[in-house]
Amino acid sequence: GGGIFLELGCNWGRWCLAAAKKNYQVVGIDPSLGAIMAAKRVARQLGIEAIFMVGDARYLPFKSSVVDCAFSYSVLQHLSRADVAQVVSEISRTLKAGGTSLVEMPTKLGLRCLYHQVRRGFRDGQGFEVRYWSLPHLRRLFSSKIGPTVISVDCFFGIGLQPADFRLMPASVKVAIALSELLRFSSRVFRPLVWAADSVYVRSTKAGN
Repeated sequence: GGGIFLELGCNWGRWCLAAAKKNYQVVGIDPSLGAIMAAKRVARQLGIEAIFMVGDARYLPFKSSVVDCAFSYSVLQHLSRADVAQVVSEISRTLKAGGTSLVEMPTKLGLRCLYHQVRRGFRDGQGFEVRYWSLPHLRRLFSSKIGPTVISVDCFFGIGLQPADFRLMPASVKVAIALSELLRFSSRVFRPLVWAADSVYVRSTKAGN
């Protein structure tokens, strides 16, 4: 831990609060005033120091080269592809040389993602709808704008299936989480499994100046 952790689309601050516990200086940004008020309230109740502000990830209100780690989970998928490219450019601008970007994105070939794409006739998303991304497109976008990029599995059978939530979930979701975790660990040995994941992490390192 340590350094400045910036979360794009922080909502009520779940990931920011986790980063604060790892000794990061935390900044969360979200376009929703209600979300930011909730994040401030939760942080205050937990006695965690964090900065939360209303803002737009396409126009980050920060100087260049100040962020050590930029993070976003289940957010950029709701933006147009042009807007995502603009956000990634802003992440690159604000990251320090050697800084890390870690962004979760949904894939075109995951089983659950394929099901949703079939239901809407494979047209691209509109408005707040999810856009699905191919792994080569993600790698190309992030590596060209930020730097060396590695894609790894987040989960299978959906988006946002977190082992930390296991005990809170109904039996059917517990089964999905357990199977997802088994496949995720397997993907570390059998790399092609990443192509079947519904949700992946795109980790990029800012190239030195």
